[in-house]
Amino acid sequence: MTSLNRFKKVKMKYQIINQIKMKNLLVFSCLLLVSVGCFSQGKPKSISLVKKTIIGGDGGWDYLSVSNEDRRLYLSHSSQVEVLNADTHEKIGTIADLKGVHGIVAVPSLGKGFITAGGTNTVVVFDTKTLAKIGEIPTGEMPDAILYDKFSKRIFSFNHKAGSVTAIDAVTLRAIETVKLGGSAAEAGVSDEKGTIFVNLEDLNEVVSFDSKTLAVKNHWKTATGEEPTGLAIDLKNNLLFSVCKNNKMIVLDSKTGKLIAEIPIGGRCDGVVFDSISKTVYSSNGEGTITAVHEDSPSTFSVIETIKTDVGARTITFDPKTQHIFTMTAQYGETPPKTDENPRPRPKVVTNTFAVYEFGK
Repeated sequence: MTSLNRFKKVKMKYQIINQIKMKNLLVFSCLLLVSVGCFSQGKPKSISLVKKTIIGGDGGWDYLSVSNEDRRLYLSHSSQVEVLNADTHEKIGTIADLKGVHGIVAVPSLGKGFITAGGTNTVVVFDTKTLAKIGEIPTGEMPDAILYDKFSKRIFSFNHKAGSVTAIDAVTLRAIETVKLGGSAAEAGVSDEKGTIFVNLEDLNEVVSFDSKTLAVKNHWKTATGEEPTGLAIDLKNNLLFSVCKNNKMIVLDSKTGKLIAEIPIGGRCDGVVFDSISKTVYSSNGEGTITAVHEDSPSTFSVIETIKTDVGARTITFDPKTQHIFTMTAQYGETPPKTDENPRPRPKVVTNTFAVYEFGK
């Protein structure tokens, strides 16, 4: 074999080796990209303020809700409910002359919406298309949070001062029964969509469960070290309850057994919580002016991934399943009046025409 032939043979050998190395490198790079992509999908992206819309007017606020079916956003505000387009924030109308408005839930498939009126101990029914009031249904004392349960086709009014729940037939608009749950401060409730309703009992530091059809109370579970639980959310897939408490804790319970799963630190003055099943993130709205984002790393492990700035007073929250956006609301505050015998715990005055809704998204 000539020297030239040897050289060509060696050269070809090295070319083959280099081609194999390049192919291996390419395969490794592809695998790396796939693994990074999968990892990044498991980590929810940071959220920020998408839009803030000034509603104006005077007075306080409580709950808000999104109706995904007809893309409406309902805000409790003073003695009325403000109705906005959920996508544009354009004002659609107002449901006025309400006394002690708290919670709102719309059921567009039935053409009806329901509002708890604490001042009259009733649930006010309205037409979802015209926003006209079409009836009032008596409840227990001081109805507060409200829930529509698809499983039983019932509205549940959680009566804060009475520690009771009033079940209402959403079709016939008939009050079925008011049942005592225990204690004297019923707060927010959720459904497992299989026949069980859960609700926080603020004064007893408990979550109570009851049958959505028979109304029989099933269980009373303590919220561990969590004190004065208010907002409540549920992970239907993993059977988890997220109860947010006024001592800056989110308590996670097994919705089947009541077993304590986790205790997570959150911001102060929290009054609401929602769960995004897609990103597996729980958001607590804190009246101190923050939202605490908690990621469900697994059904038994959780991590605080972000503290989002809002404004003081934004203590309630709702979730839009279409956009995965969250909404909260508040107004600007002025000076706090001095203490008096008649008013030993004065609240700061709300600045006129500063009431606003905040939309956060990725």
